[in-house]
Amino acid sequence: MTATSTPTTTTGAASAPPADVSTRAVIAILLVATFVVILNETIMNVALPRLMEDLDVNARTGQWLATVFMLTLAVVIPTTGFLLQRLTTRQVFVTAMILFSTGTLLAAVSPAFWLLLPARVVQASGTAMMLPLLITTILTLVPVERRGVVMGNVTVVISVAPAIGPTVSGVVLHFFPWRFMFILVLPIALGALFFGVKRLVNVGTPGAAKLDVLSVVLTVPAFGGIVYGLSQLGAEGPGGIPPLAFVGVGALALLVFGWRQSRLYRSDNPLLDLRSFKFPAFSISVALLCAAMLALFGMVILLPIYLQQVRGIGALETGLMLLPGGLVMGLLGPQVGKLYDRYGPRGLTLFGSVVLVISMWRLSTIDLSTPIWMLIAIHVLLSIGLAFLFTPGFTTGLNPLPPRLYSHGSAILSTLQQVAGAAGTALLVAVYSGHAAAQQASGVGAVDAELSGIRTAFGVAALISISTVVLAAFMHNAKRPEGAEAPEGSAVAHH
Repeated sequence: MTATSTPTTTTGAASAPPADVSTRAVIAILLVATFVVILNETIMNVALPRLMEDLDVNARTGQWLATVFMLTLAVVIPTTGFLLQRLTTRQVFVTAMILFSTGTLLAAVSPAFWLLLPARVVQASGTAMMLPLLITTILTLVPVERRGVVMGNVTVVISVAPAIGPTVSGVVLHFFPWRFMFILVLPIALGALFFGVKRLVNVGTPGAAKLDVLSVVLTVPAFGGIVYGLSQLGAEGPGGIPPLAFVGVGALALLVFGWRQSRLYRSDNPLLDLRSFKFPAFSISVALLCAAMLALFGMVILLPIYLQQVRGIGALETGLMLLPGGLVMGLLGPQVGKLYDRYGPRGLTLFGSVVLVISMWRLSTIDLSTPIWMLIAIHVLLSIGLAFLFTPGFTTGLNPLPPRLYSHGSAILSTLQQVAGAAGTALLVAVYSGHAAAQQASGVGAVDAELSGIRTAFGVAALISISTVVLAAFMHNAKRPEGAEAPEGSAVAHH
């Protein structure tokens, strides 16, 4: 039994939506739990200078505490399409929260980098299951014409949680050792697990999809090779292997992965059904969101480094400076969702993309005398731009998909976003580190070299962000193809 032959799978097709109260309860539980787990995606960024000192690692090594989290998401998320079709909603939720809680406990007691890094992998494995579970459940339960508002709440989870991660860690680091970033999260995660076990109801029924092990194996060199190669740009890889060789291996593995999925179409059992890309709105939205994620994660790792290592600002002050932007993004998410339901995505995403480019360009011109209020204003402006990109991007990309592609579409979108975030973080940190090292080698002072590296990295991010303006121009409300199955009780999206 497969996703297409089983119209009652958890995610392959929709069942009749339950009562509104039950629907709201399910989505609320998943939103809270997903917010908690995704918060940890960027909670290490402000702590990076402290961790580099305490654990005796350099910036290239230390940034893997953030990058490996996103990379694990990219490798594990593709398997969630299979898990969501084989297991019940409650089973996936419980598995995800147990993994996350276990990883959090291991991180809290880690004596050194060698345990903290795998602890982050375990944390991320749980996080990887929550995001597609949330999105797929919403696609199943919420009619098309109301998805903009609900996806606005998802934006709060997906974009605001990473955005305020530095604020949370900044406050914690001011009063406690870095381990408390995990000690304080653990009871919240366990509470969400307990509440979910008591209140969460299943959405649909599981089917009997089969896991293609070769596809899972291919995701490791595909995504891992690309991210690792980008992280080593400007440095010599192990054994003298050039970094671009790892990127090449990753790209080749990605092509083989795509070929393998096309072969699995015959048995209707791909790990990721890439036929989602046949919908132009989905393809454009994926590209747009990947560029936006690169900007988001570039900002949340580079700005704290600039504030702490160049300007000498403490962790608490750094975290508080980043708080207004996170709050603005959170407040705007549902409002942008309402605007989307009324006006569609094109105007919203064009506005957001222009604001994004301007903000990134301005960050590439900061110096030692840039006023603090100006830095906060730029960060808020950047957050506004991202808020106008995330909600329309998610909703427009997923709306035209037929129910049998819900789990695959949400998994593909989540996977590529995390790959973009991880690759973007690795690339921008490599640009920053490499340029700063070159400047110091030429006799430039340490602080000036750091500043030059950060400005160059933000400049690269600004250039990449220009692509969002082009992509936004092609956004529109796509109508589901004639004859495609639609969820019972939901309306078809109108152009």
